[in-house]
Amino acid sequence: MNVIYSKHFNINLGLLSYLHPFDGTKFKTIYDGLKTNKDIEFFEPSESAGMDIIDEFLSSIMQHRVRNKNGIFQALEVPRIPLIGFSFLDRKILTPMRWGVAGTILGATQALKNGGIYWNISGGYHHAMQQNMEGFCIYNDVGICHQQLVKNGLLGADDKILIIDTDAHHGNGNAYTFMENKQVSILDVYNAGIYPTSGYTRDRVDIPVPLQPGIDGQTYLQRYSEALEKLDDNYCLAFVVAGTDTLMSDKLGGLCLSIDDVAEREKLTLQALSKRSVPTVMLGGGGYSRDSARSVIRAISACVESGMG
Repeated sequence: MNVIYSKHFNINLGLLSYLHPFDGTKFKTIYDGLKTNKDIEFFEPSESAGMDIIDEFLSSIMQHRVRNKNGIFQALEVPRIPLIGFSFLDRKILTPMRWGVAGTILGATQALKNGGIYWNISGGYHHAMQQNMEGFCIYNDVGICHQQLVKNGLLGADDKILIIDTDAHHGNGNAYTFMENKQVSILDVYNAGIYPTSGYTRDRVDIPVPLQPGIDGQTYLQRYSEALEKLDDNYCLAFVVAGTDTLMSDKLGGLCLSIDDVAEREKLTLQALSKRSVPTVMLGGGGYSRDSARSVIRAISACVESGMG
């Protein structure tokens, strides 16, 4: 298994971490839980994604908003703190996110060149888009990555791409980003009773799996398995937003999966993609409980034990 990690993924805000339930240092915890596994090879981006390639993706208004602390506070869903300036937010939060974007680009590049699975434990910022940032997502790493792959000739504009989103929240940012691009297919399994509720972006999903709040793991996995059977066989690359906010212990996701359920979900995902020989980039996505890191460790370990990657 190929896992992408950098110490720069971690978001350490000290006491300010209590303002948001996201565990910004879980990436180190995941790495520490996997680093002795001899069947895992670790990769690290050489540098963070530059603002030049991010600006290529963003609208002109967003190029200014991502450099404004008020817009950042709003997107991070934390109260504005007058004494904290943009430079602090950029250093402590945005820079780690740009490393996450770099991880997605590295994973996709390697998957296209070598085949197989590359698991970026960061990234998966599926609420961001060219025109907006929200839901603790500032940069849409899938959109930025796709744009760079086409620009650099690793993908053709007509190549078919797949996005699978198993995060508890609908991936409105990815749906909006690829609204007019019919070469991109989206499978999205999400809690239909929580944010975001935009019908416009939900309607863009090719294989929607809306779920009732509180659904159990067995039903979730059955519905998801049925959706995977609808996939085509001719995708050049797959991005998978594998959020752990589906866990029962997650206060924001509203679903009731166990750690073993999440591990089984990732196995189902990789089995379906491996059967179709699709190069794959797994992405971290959301996860706001203290069980998130443990769940990712278990999922990656289970996939390795099953001979995937």
